[in-house]
Amino acid sequence: MAAALDSPIFTDADKAREHLEAQRWPNGVVCAQCGNADPEKIHSLKGKAHRPGVYQCAECRGQFTVTVGTVFERSKIPLNKWLLAVHLMTSSKKGISTHQIHRMLNVTYKTAWFMCHRIREAMRDDNPPPMGGDGHIVEADETYFGDKEVVAQRTKRGKTRIGGKRAVVALVERGGSVRSFHVKSADATTIREIVVTNVHRTSVLHTDESKLYTKTGAEFDGHETVRHTAGEYVRGIVHTNTIEGFFSVFKRGMKGIYQHCAEKHLFRYLAEFDFRYNNRTKLGVSDVMRRDNALKGIEGKRLTYRRVGSAALA
Repeated sequence: MAAALDSPIFTDADKAREHLEAQRWPNGVVCAQCGNADPEKIHSLKGKAHRPGVYQCAECRGQFTVTVGTVFERSKIPLNKWLLAVHLMTSSKKGISTHQIHRMLNVTYKTAWFMCHRIREAMRDDNPPPMGGDGHIVEADETYFGDKEVVAQRTKRGKTRIGGKRAVVALVERGGSVRSFHVKSADATTIREIVVTNVHRTSVLHTDESKLYTKTGAEFDGHETVRHTAGEYVRGIVHTNTIEGFFSVFKRGMKGIYQHCAEKHLFRYLAEFDFRYNNRTKLGVSDVMRRDNALKGIEGKRLTYRRVGSAALA
C-alpha cells in the first residue's frame, strides 16, 4: 500500500501530530519526561495560551509534546514536513538526495541535510537480537566503497590500494535481515568480532573463499564457501548472492543518488540501507508500514547538529 503525497499527514501539521501520537503512544499518552502512563494523571492543555498537542503530567508536573525525547525535539520544521521526509526516504529503494528533499519540502539545503541525518538516526537499531539460529543460513562478506579521508598509499598509476579504501562488513540472514558495519580495517580479528557478536553459533555460515573467515567459520555449526576465483558462484544452496545483492543496491544508491559521503557519516548511510532492506516489500512491508516503522524508532535518539559530526567505526 502506497501513501499519496497529498495525504493530510503531509499537508496538515495537526494531522501529522495526531498520526505521530498514534505511532508513539498506541496505548495512550505516556509522559515523555517521567514515563507516567496513568491517563488520570495526564491532561491535554487547551486554550489560547497553549498550542495543540501540549500535555501536562500530574506526576512530575512537567509539560511535553509528542516530539519531546525524539529526533524531532526542538525542531522548528512543521511535523507534516518531517513525516513527508520520512516517507520519501523510506519509500525510495536507493535513497533520495538531500537536494531533492530541500526542493520538495521548500527548506534550506542545510536544514534538509540535518533532517536526513536525524531520520537515519531513527532508522538505526542499537540493540538487535542475534541473527540466524538452528538450521538458518547467514551470509558474510566484505566490500570496499570510496577512498578514506587520508590515502596513505597509491599504485604507480595513482589508484588507491585496498588499504586506502573504506571497508564495509555485512551479514545477511537468508530470507531475513541484514546488518552492515563500517570498519577501520577488514581484517580477521575485526570480522570475527562482528560475526560472533551478531550471529547465533548454531547458524550455518556462507562466505567466499577468503581466509578471513576460515577460523571464524569453525566456531559455527557449519561453514560453506564458494570459490569466486575459480568461477564458482553457486553450488546447490551454497552462495553469497544475497549479500552481493545488498552490496549492489547500496553502491548504486551511494554512487547514483548520494554521490558524496564523508567517511564519518558512512555508518549512518549504512543504517539507512539496512533499514529499508529489513523492511522490504518481500517481507510483506508496504511503503506506509515502512514509514511508520521508522517513526517508531525516533524515541530516545536525540541528535543535535554538533553531534552529527561524530563518527562511529566498528
